[in-house]
Amino acid sequence: MTKTRRPRPAAPRTAGRAAAAALALSGLLAGTACSGDSKPPQQGAGPAVTAEPAALSPSATASPSPGNASSGAVVPLTSDVTSRLDAAIQRVMSQTSVPGISVGLITPGGNYQKSFGVAEKTARTPMDPGLFTRIGSETKTFTATAVLRLVDQGKVSLDDPISKYVDGVPGGDGITVRQLGDMRSGLFPYSSDPDFVNTLINDPQHVFTPDQLLAYGYKHPAVFPPGTKFQYNNSNYILLGKLIEKVGGQSAGDFLQAQVFSPASLGKTSFPTDGTLPDPHAHGYTDQTPNGDIQDATNWNPSWAWTAGAVISQLADLQSWAKTMATGAIISPASQAERLKTLPTGDPGVTYGFGLFNNNGWIGHNGSMPGYESVAVYLPDAQSTLVLLLNTDVLYQGSEPSSLFANEITKIVSPKNVYSIPPATPAPSTPGSPSGSPSASGSASAPGSASGSASGPGSASGSPSASGSGSPSLPSGHFPSTVRA
Repeated sequence: MTKTRRPRPAAPRTAGRAAAAALALSGLLAGTACSGDSKPPQQGAGPAVTAEPAALSPSATASPSPGNASSGAVVPLTSDVTSRLDAAIQRVMSQTSVPGISVGLITPGGNYQKSFGVAEKTARTPMDPGLFTRIGSETKTFTATAVLRLVDQGKVSLDDPISKYVDGVPGGDGITVRQLGDMRSGLFPYSSDPDFVNTLINDPQHVFTPDQLLAYGYKHPAVFPPGTKFQYNNSNYILLGKLIEKVGGQSAGDFLQAQVFSPASLGKTSFPTDGTLPDPHAHGYTDQTPNGDIQDATNWNPSWAWTAGAVISQLADLQSWAKTMATGAIISPASQAERLKTLPTGDPGVTYGFGLFNNNGWIGHNGSMPGYESVAVYLPDAQSTLVLLLNTDVLYQGSEPSSLFANEITKIVSPKNVYSIPPATPAPSTPGSPSGSPSASGSASAPGSASGSASGPGSASGSPSASGSGSPSLPSGHFPSTVRA
């Protein structure tokens, strides 16, 4: 749902792959949410930097049903089940070469909280649930909530044109605040612009302003008419950040702290102003680099993701937030109802609403930043929460590793509600693999690369793919299903 794969906001991979890696800020649909801009029209996708986006729900308009802990939606966490979880997580870690992961599962039938692997490769520091981490397109859930707080205060209407609040938006008179939050604006995503990707990949400490980010997208014509399709797009959430500053009368970070983090009692969640991570923190590893080599991206400047994917948090805060966000605890029932009006993304089982997705019943988002991935979701039918924090965003056979972990975990604990996001880049099968399975390249392709097929969002980063066909094609490259940001 926030690499320039899916914000999900994310950063591109190699100078060549960079374009493909589309910083998906969330993550959303991490394939589709957290983690690059999502599959726009499924034609040549541009370089997408992921900030992590996320996954959505099966039915286009389905809202989560009221919590019912006795519904049998999750299995009791017996010793046998926890042993199966341990084995599944360790199996996926080995398969994907993920350095470290923290897993938090809260259910009526018990809790499961464990960390596996290392937080830093050289010193072999153990991964730990209390470590701070970048969460990519999970940021979008906070930004969307901030907008809904303004709606509750009577200062913003979701059906107002964005031009009422932010000047200079191409076609802004015909794009509503709701369409930005729902990923249906039709604007070209800045994180798919080759110049942006090259700048970010070659200078990870580059400081971008929100207006500079938007300008990369404004150079291109609209991808489709507003409201007609879904496309995971970090530009939408940069514009919502500008709206928050204009109407809220303070910086986006200060507004989020006062109107979202504090009311939600999130003492370990923050909006950074530079590349520093609080201590103690996990180091993050990415291959979104000029030559595709894996590097430590821990202190890369997150300004490129801003309100689409820059937030920092840790496991306990995200466990609390997943439920708060999915149940609307700090906004009005009317605004929560608007947030939960999810629409199709083009990915089976995943729908997207105002800054969240419904992934086969799990409500929330995913995220992806260079070096990090996250998933934070809540299953109303079982009053259960799942949070995953990884210290890498390196794809495995076209899939975000966070999606693979979430899929395996939910197969065990909620077999009727299995989290699933399609691979970001379907590619020719490798020897010995099932026909049609993703290639083992493990990274998003960029313009000029051999596997530059188009695909869609989660994350950011992270995002869901855009539904529909016949839209203008984007630059060659690839959009992971999740938005990375």
